Amino acid sequence: MKVPDLRKRIYFLLGMFIIFVFGAHIPVPGVDATRLLDFFQDSNQSNNTLFALLDIFSGGALKQFSLFALGVMPYINASIIFNLLVVIIPQLEELQKEGEAGRKLIQQYVRYSTVFLAAFQAIGFLTLFRRYGVLSVHGGETSSAVFSVILIVCTMTAGVFLLMWIGELITEHGIGNGVSLIIFAGIVSRIPMTFLGDLNTAYMSSGGAQGGVGEVIKTLVLFSALSVGMIWCITYMHLAERRIPIHYARRQVGRRFYESHTHHLPLKVNMAGVIPIIFAISVLLIPSTIATFFNPMSENAVAKGFIWFGNWFPNSWLYFLVYAILVMIFTYFYTAVTFNPKDIAENLKKNGGYIQGVRPGPRTEAYISRILERTTFLGALYLATVAVVPSVLYIYVFSNMSTLNLIGGTSILIMVGVALDTVRELDARLTMLKYESALG
Repeated sequence: MKVPDLRKRIYFLLGMFIIFVFGAHIPVPGVDATRLLDFFQDSNQSNNTLFALLDIFSGGALKQFSLFALGVMPYINASIIFNLLVVIIPQLEELQKEGEAGRKLIQQYVRYSTVFLAAFQAIGFLTLFRRYGVLSVHGGETSSAVFSVILIVCTMTAGVFLLMWIGELITEHGIGNGVSLIIFAGIVSRIPMTFLGDLNTAYMSSGGAQGGVGEVIKTLVLFSALSVGMIWCITYMHLAERRIPIHYARRQVGRRFYESHTHHLPLKVNMAGVIPIIFAISVLLIPSTIATFFNPMSENAVAKGFIWFGNWFPNSWLYFLVYAILVMIFTYFYTAVTFNPKDIAENLKKNGGYIQGVRPGPRTEAYISRILERTTFLGALYLATVAVVPSVLYIYVFSNMSTLNLIGGTSILIMVGVALDTVRELDARLTMLKYESALG
């Protein structure tokens, strides 16, 4: 805080967080607050993983159906889609290799795609909430009703773009990645109230003053132990990497000579980050999503089947088994998409680098691929454990601890990753300022 530039950036970041919290409490036009509360308190909806996940990424704005109800998920989904398309479509791959200009053009395509995804998602929520009476489209005439629908969809889409713009401002004028910090702030802002609710539940369930204090202390100690344990394990695995020694021979480039030296090629155990979990959840949410579009009072056999499966599947052992398998599959898939051993081997050969005892070229590629397979297996097993274990504990062991469900799996991965990256950037800026002051 003694450094003026960093102090200014921190204050800017906190100011953007205040705007985010303020926008999360501005309701969308036509929302019935009482019906919205009943909708999320309903037993069939409160256990719906779809709404729980989206509410986490929106920082609780979805439960209030506010301006930021969609959060930054449409933007994240568009970014993931284009990361995959860059590998599949040669034109996009060439565009990415053009440097800063090409990346800016791809980023523009991501923004355009965000418009369609946000509008599509807004229409889906509008349809669902109207069916449950949460939203009322004003106007008896068709033209007036259409105007109300367009107003609501445009409001929610504009909220996504406002959040995206705030994220870019944080990246430029604040500290850390703006979009990631918005998600981080949304998760962290919900923890205190949720935890206080857990303590109140523990107090009341034990007869109030007589045995309530002991139950509160027990809940507090248990939550602290679980939280510290999860954060320690995730931090350890987030920083874990397999380092491959790379040797560089003495060489001449132009008129300059470079002496022989040794570096390391770091292969992170969790190279895919939180993306495989998001992919797996997206696939698993399909049955529950389809079930929400059927009328619960319908006598149709197909509708009854989807509703039953949508309610049973998320809390069944089959769900967690399929969840773990999908996370591992998507970990291998996303790692293969984002890390290419062939490119690494070619770059090492061009720059005179080699692995001791391994020939440059195809042999180096095969060696790196073999190590990558082993580290990816550990990363996939770790991600599957992190994704499944907190949910299993919440459903079968600590069902009265809602905070565990809030910070479990995906949320705590995001919090730890964003916190470590932000601290790393802060240290880098401090180091750079020290060098500048020494040179000045």
